[in-house]
Amino acid sequence: MSEIHLDRDVLSTLKEVMEDGYLELLDTFLNDSEARLRVLHEARDAEKLSATAHSFKGSSSNMGAIRLAELCAELELRAKQPSLGGIEKLVSEIESEFAHVRNLCREEREGFHC
Repeated sequence: MSEIHLDRDVLSTLKEVMEDGYLELLDTFLNDSEARLRVLHEARDAEKLSATAHSFKGSSSNMGAIRLAELCAELELRAKQPSLGGIEKLVSEIESEFAHVRNLCREEREGFHC
């Protein structure tokens, strides 16, 4: 698995494309991710876990959060297995990785100049 928390090249491209909307994109990603984490913690069925992990994987990948996307992909696959045993550990790993990403996004936000 990758150890890249946030791919700066992806962020640079997003900055160029989004221009003034870049800060809103960062905020939306952070807010949506917080909501998805809550769902992952509360989900009691495989279908909800898988769907949430899938959408979290996509948004993380789009933002350059490589390791977070990989963990979400793993959860998506695990949620399709007959047993959900050990899922809590994986959700905790996702939460921990998101904490890194959140801090990096906040630093990115603070350093952004239009």
